[in-house]
Amino acid sequence: MSMQIFGVDIGGSGIKGAPVDLERGDLAQERHKVLTPQPATPDGVAGRVVEVVRHFGWDGPVGVTFPGVVTGGVTRTAANMDKAWIGVDTATLLSRELGGQQPVTVLNDADAAGVAEMTYGAGRGRGGTVILLTLGTGIGSALFTNGRLVPNTELGHLELKGHDAETRASVKAKEDGNLTWERWAHRLRRYMQHVEMLFSPDLFIIGGGVSRKPEKFLPLIEGVRAEIVPAALQNNAGIVGAAMAAKR
Repeated sequence: MSMQIFGVDIGGSGIKGAPVDLERGDLAQERHKVLTPQPATPDGVAGRVVEVVRHFGWDGPVGVTFPGVVTGGVTRTAANMDKAWIGVDTATLLSRELGGQQPVTVLNDADAAGVAEMTYGAGRGRGGTVILLTLGTGIGSALFTNGRLVPNTELGHLELKGHDAETRASVKAKEDGNLTWERWAHRLRRYMQHVEMLFSPDLFIIGGGVSRKPEKFLPLIEGVRAEIVPAALQNNAGIVGAAMAAKR
């Protein structure tokens, strides 16, 4: 019987989860998704996480991603969530909401996706410097050097033309500005060139839901020296990485 652990990926617009088969590095069942409550307060989001876990009748360990800096199970930033999250012991909160018997591990969402991609996906077997960027409501990042994660980099908050980069180059920015793929790719190129200047990566992995449509924008990104590939696990990478963290 395969090793299964439950993973939940909290995003600014949706919360999704499923049991994960850690032998294959893929979902063991079709994921269940609910909308992130607005405002995205700790109590409101915790209730939706419980809803996702209970949908499967799961009663074992749970890994959970959060879109912000996480240290020791405590959320330290909340750029696209309610500011009430800052300083919350999120691992303890979620465990309590699940009944207090299920251990919960919490980590940064892009770090989770990156670990999954480096283990099972587009970064598998790659050395050097690898950067995964998750494009969605914001921009998450995971930085690896020779396979080792540097946690909580949050490179989406680098300054780009006087603004947080994610307000210019995220998928939400594309949608809010009704940008064409070409115009959005131009912004994404400028951002990736800035990241490349700072870190000189050998490989960029592009994750998030938009990784399902790489042909729409990746050929339009010119002037970046590093290899650029879509995430192999696409938008399930965060769920897989969350389950991996819970197993550890």
